[in-house]
Amino acid sequence: MDRIELELYLNDMLGTARFKDYCPNGLQVEGRRRIEKIATGVTASLAFVEAAREWGADALLVHHGYFWRNEMPQIVGRKYRRLKALIAGDMNLFAFHLPLDAHPEYGNNAQLGARMGLIADAHFGADDLGWMATLPMPITLAHFTAQVEHTLGRTPLVLGDPERELRRIAWCTGAAQSYFEAAIDAGADVFLTGEISEPTTHIAAESGVAFLAAGHHATERFGVQALGAHLSEQFDIEHLFIDIDNPV
Repeated sequence: MDRIELELYLNDMLGTARFKDYCPNGLQVEGRRRIEKIATGVTASLAFVEAAREWGADALLVHHGYFWRNEMPQIVGRKYRRLKALIAGDMNLFAFHLPLDAHPEYGNNAQLGARMGLIADAHFGADDLGWMATLPMPITLAHFTAQVEHTLGRTPLVLGDPERELRRIAWCTGAAQSYFEAAIDAGADVFLTGEISEPTTHIAAESGVAFLAAGHHATERFGVQALGAHLSEQFDIEHLFIDIDNPV
């Protein structure tokens, strides 16, 4: 597959032009023109880049790429080593941040909801990135926590009474703890995300709404996998998801 063809396809499908993001979305580092093998991962760490190169990838597709807003522009240290490995391997780096969170089918929120059997019926927060589902029957927080742990393979940090009944489930993957109050205002009984901040504990206690932090990395593994599988099927290219584990 031609690199330019892939770039245009991804930008169009993910609607990158409509997002004001913290980083550039799309092709971040140019490599070889012909793409036959694509490696997907959550973050373009040096370990991921080296593993993808060893596999023989022509392109890397990640959620967390490079060139974040307000970071130092100098290409030194860790940034230099990552870029050096990419360029030495003549590999393309595609990165999609908010567009991959938001996509209704291949996005992180869509995929996490699908794996947990949640069907969204509402959205909240900036760019409608927060998702909400109404359960047909209430479940306890303990039951929901067990479901999250089974789906993600992680024991989440939980704020709330285990016996509390839940009907409205809200979620937003990654570092979306700032969406907690928007979820409360939207009528959530519980909010699931990746990370937690100091004020979160007080908000949960004072609102009575439960909160789960299940890991930034853990909650954002599924979108890029689904997108890679789609590209493999659509364009007959090899795909490998490389999971560089991260406890955060």
